[in-house]
Amino acid sequence: MTDLFRQLASFLLRAETLLERIEPLLPPASALPDWRAAKAFRWRKSHGVGYLQPITRLPAIRLDDLHDIDEQKARIDANTRHFVAGKPANNVLLTGARGSGKSSLIKALLNAYGADGLRVIEVEKGELTDLPDIVELVDGRPERFIVFCDDLSFDSGDARYKALKVVLDGSIAAAPENVLIYATSNRRHLMPEYFAEKLESKRVGEEIHPGEAIEEKVSLSERFGLWISFYPFDQDAYLNIVAHWLKSFGCAPDEIPGAERDALNWALERGSRSGRVAWQFARDWAGRQRVAPARPQRSRTKTVPGSSVVARKRPRGA
Repeated sequence: MTDLFRQLASFLLRAETLLERIEPLLPPASALPDWRAAKAFRWRKSHGVGYLQPITRLPAIRLDDLHDIDEQKARIDANTRHFVAGKPANNVLLTGARGSGKSSLIKALLNAYGADGLRVIEVEKGELTDLPDIVELVDGRPERFIVFCDDLSFDSGDARYKALKVVLDGSIAAAPENVLIYATSNRRHLMPEYFAEKLESKRVGEEIHPGEAIEEKVSLSERFGLWISFYPFDQDAYLNIVAHWLKSFGCAPDEIPGAERDALNWALERGSRSGRVAWQFARDWAGRQRVAPARPQRSRTKTVPGSSVVARKRPRGA
């Protein structure tokens, strides 16, 4: 019996020594975020361990700054207001023209409802497989969390969309009531569709039944309860947005009509009339109209400290 105890003690000693050598190689434990440090967080990875990084500098954009998308703004504002109040609300997919205000709406909602407990967690597409860990981390918190995925799209064969499907509505476990997913994309179905897949569709009587490939791709976007579509702006809407941002940058009302031709040329060069293009033009135009204060010229004379004698520049040739 004594030999057995000796062998066991020797084994435990060797195991403890091995663990001491392995421990420095293991990734550090993920620290809990300071929920009071910020209203927005970004999911980050360090040594294979994910953590929430506070975002302390937020854009000051407001819902009133977003023009000519009143219907879209009203729908997502109502959904978010219900969510913050603890009422039933839907996951949201915002799709459509680039630069039309999809991402700006999420930022404006945080500024509008952050004081009421709304929080935003930004997750990049490459980290979507960590969504279950993120959801578990915030489950039970008193705050209301929007998991924000910007510019979301997937290539054929990309398995990360399955992780998003599970969190949206594909797991046996119910999603926490304090978490919603808001995603933006230029594609309504989030994945490319090919002509060959269209050929798989079948006609049954007067109905068209899509093929399995199309059904698989559509199934992801259908898990979002609310679809909000954005469209390119016409010329009047574009100039209206330009005028708003010029005014916000301090331009006088009588200056704004004189900027319209330059604003249209600016959009023509970029091939797009969008809210983003209007904001970029307004920043450029307002900056060029502001004359920088003249710098004081340096004196060519120098006073000798402690004396009233002025040293003058020596004449050339002296």
